[in-house]
Amino acid sequence: MSEENKKNEYSADSIQALEGMEHVRMRPSMYIGDVGTRGLHHLVYEVVDNSIDEAMAGHCDTIDVWMNEDNSISVLDNGRGIPVGIHKKEGVSALEVVMTKIGAGGKFDKDSYKVSGGLHGVGVSCVNALSNLLTATVYINGEIWEQEYRKGKVMYPAKPIGKTDKNGTMVTFLPDDTIFRDSIVYNYDTLAARLRELAYLNKGLTISLTDRRHKDEEGNDVSEIFHSTEGLPEFIRYLDATREQLTANVISMEGEKNGIPVEVAMVYNTSYSENLHSYVNNINTHEGGTHLSGFRRGLTHTLKKYAEASGMLSKLKFDVAGDDFREGLTAIISVKVAEPQFEGQTKTKLGNRDVSAAVSQAVSEMLTDYLEENPDEAKVIVQKVILAAQARHAAAKAREMVQRKTVMSIGGLPGKLSDCSEQDPAKCEVFLVEGDSAGGTAKQGRDRKFQAILPLRGKILNVEKAMQHKVFENEEIRNMFTALGVTIGTEEDSKALNLSKLRYHKIVIMCDADVDGSHIATLILTFFYRYMKELIENGHIYIAAPPLYLVKKGAKGEYAWNDDQRDVLMAKYGDGAKIQRYKGLGEMNAVQLWETTMDPEFRTLRKIVIDSDAEADRVFSMLMGDEVPPRREFIEKNAAYANIDA
Repeated sequence: MSEENKKNEYSADSIQALEGMEHVRMRPSMYIGDVGTRGLHHLVYEVVDNSIDEAMAGHCDTIDVWMNEDNSISVLDNGRGIPVGIHKKEGVSALEVVMTKIGAGGKFDKDSYKVSGGLHGVGVSCVNALSNLLTATVYINGEIWEQEYRKGKVMYPAKPIGKTDKNGTMVTFLPDDTIFRDSIVYNYDTLAARLRELAYLNKGLTISLTDRRHKDEEGNDVSEIFHSTEGLPEFIRYLDATREQLTANVISMEGEKNGIPVEVAMVYNTSYSENLHSYVNNINTHEGGTHLSGFRRGLTHTLKKYAEASGMLSKLKFDVAGDDFREGLTAIISVKVAEPQFEGQTKTKLGNRDVSAAVSQAVSEMLTDYLEENPDEAKVIVQKVILAAQARHAAAKAREMVQRKTVMSIGGLPGKLSDCSEQDPAKCEVFLVEGDSAGGTAKQGRDRKFQAILPLRGKILNVEKAMQHKVFENEEIRNMFTALGVTIGTEEDSKALNLSKLRYHKIVIMCDADVDGSHIATLILTFFYRYMKELIENGHIYIAAPPLYLVKKGAKGEYAWNDDQRDVLMAKYGDGAKIQRYKGLGEMNAVQLWETTMDPEFRTLRKIVIDSDAEADRVFSMLMGDEVPPRREFIEKNAAYANIDA
């Protein structure tokens, strides 16, 4: 057989049987979601989840996380320590089995762990496979044991290296930069948000985060300690710190229903949004599931029964819907399930049917007791529900107006929209541009085949402080709905969003690189988060990154997107170099805007993702709500250059 025929032959020898660790390295996204920023941080969560499982089993109360100077991560707990004895079946230490075998661990032994976290069950072995170097140190039975691995491969058998009087496990790993090619630099705030969340979900547990890469004003490593004595009620107060509460106290309960541990905490505020956050075994189930439907059913049934009995609904000429009972509600539902069944696109939707009844019953009992014991606050809640029902009917008319425009033909599209000629939404993108002037430049500079331009006039409505019908009556928001082609919720579920007719799969917010531009971008993002969150979750929302400077010398010039790049270019061009500062998009001509900000070959787009739904909810409320002091503090802490008016 010729060499060419041998190459083309498909035989038994063509089938590759990859071992677990090799398969993880070849297909990492199957195990951690992606190899971008989210997947990089997921490695930390997988290691921390092992320690959290020890805490849930009652064997650990302290977890320490370090961000090291070389961007490696260290996680130490004071649990029992991973066993180091020889595994009968594998013939190597149990530590080596846990670190190198996909699916190995004590989580499958229900005598060791009744429930466990970890989204896919791949655990620390997956982290090991995707790390340049991983060192496992175990403190157990008076001895310190250690084993090292490179790209998942064992360097030497587990060995004792010293004596100790403590128990626990420490894992230090450096992500493989050939896998995570964009960056292996960890973000402190992203890790802090998740660790804070875990501390609230596991009351009594102390978690510390230390960043050895950065120093505070006193020269110490930047660090925080997360600890909660109350759990979910404290979590609620943290999330709602910038909202005005309608009830004096957080309504909460903790107990076991039908063998399922259930924790619920909730509070009503003066906002018009519904903020429900659900967890299963510490996993944020942002797609919801049976526990969330159980909460909604228990809440609606109990509140409606009380409101009808009080006679407060007698004057209403229409029925109160489920949405009305949840306007202005912030709630957290946390359940522990021995055998969670996940479904949905990202495997974060709980499918266990028995959980729904357990949560519904728990919520019903909790609310019934609260309403009977607090009649004044119960009256305030019902009045809020009635106002929500009235606003919903007003919003329905405004929504119908948007709906009619959306389903019309091209002639029904907003007059300001300059559409593209491509019909395949997957190939189309729309730029939401600040102002008519910049919009005109963008129209001239775009590629008309696949790029559409929608200019927005001034600052759109702040939806964080607006009733729903006011949102749908706003012209700029109506234009966005109509241009995108999405249909809004029905009478039964005003939050539902139908993306089947989405006209552009890439929606780019393009604003000036100044304070006003940032404010407008935040207003638009607030609108998408509160009314079209699915667009963010499905990866459709981006922010354009126009340059700040043009450094020129003679006929030559280069763009700079920050001050550091500007300084490098100034040094490169030397004496005689001139700087042009772009205060707005309108200061660039069509060619410049295309080559810096719109050309797919050279532009930089920042994709908007939600790392933590609870933290995103808190930040939007803080930035766009009524309370000024928290917003001022946030700006002072996070803005490199901030001019804050008194």
